[in-house]
Amino acid sequence: MADGLPSSPCRLLTADAARSLVDSVDAFLFDCDGLRLAIGVIWKGDKLIEGVPETMELLRKMGKKLVFVTNNSRKSRKQYSKKFRTLGLEVSEEEIFTSSFAAAMFLKLNNFPPEKKVYVVGEDGILEELRLAGFECFGGPEDGKKNILLEANFYFEHDKSVGAVVVGLDQYFNYYKMQYARTCISENPGCLFIATNRDPTGHMTSAQEWPGAGTMVAAVSCSVQKEPIVVGKPSSFLMDFLLKSFNLETSRMCMVGDRLDTDILFGCTTLTELQDASNTIHPDLYTNSVYDLVGLLQQ
Repeated sequence: MADGLPSSPCRLLTADAARSLVDSVDAFLFDCDGLRLAIGVIWKGDKLIEGVPETMELLRKMGKKLVFVTNNSRKSRKQYSKKFRTLGLEVSEEEIFTSSFAAAMFLKLNNFPPEKKVYVVGEDGILEELRLAGFECFGGPEDGKKNILLEANFYFEHDKSVGAVVVGLDQYFNYYKMQYARTCISENPGCLFIATNRDPTGHMTSAQEWPGAGTMVAAVSCSVQKEPIVVGKPSSFLMDFLLKSFNLETSRMCMVGDRLDTDILFGCTTLTELQDASNTIHPDLYTNSVYDLVGLLQQ
């Protein structure tokens, strides 16, 4: 146990702990994007983190299932699979779970009426997953080009057949989208308000952090005075869906992430954050990199 963590149940990963961990789990769930400055699990921005290919190869040889889970809704599973290949990693779409895919599956599993439409505050990843699931949707980047003139007696028209609004990370977020989402949720009876995730920030580039999907969700939530249904990490919906899809038990899987508030609540982060007196979320084990696992298992 590291100094400064006397009351914390989390332990530094050692050779013995690594062997015990691998023996006790059937699946490893990896966060994909580096969401904190200078941290990551698989990659940070478009740069693969050292030792990831070797770690994945070792775990696959040991018969472990690998699942890649991300709250980044900007890409679909197909787009993420392409990114993995670009970085030299062979990962199938079936092994990838994005928050955009989670939004589509939530609607499908809850029998969303086929005659209803979905309005999207987000990007192409959400639109693609919704369409692949058979839903009619609109909004997205296209509505980022639209403006509103707040003139006297101006009435904002919207589609009365919208039965759900999905809000995710959106670099094209504007007043038009916020009003469209607000109007659908407030005026269309039974319209669902779904958030892909509530991450406050994200490492959208390798240089610095940027506002995350949680900022867009908060804006819409404030305007309608209503909390959303969250489908990404750390929601119970995504966890239950993963468990059923891979026939897993929670006691036999290990979540590897870099955010305490989403990854570890869902299933590490910096030692400084773990040691912070205000932190109430503790992983079982922590280490600097997933690659540490390879070296420890070879000892």
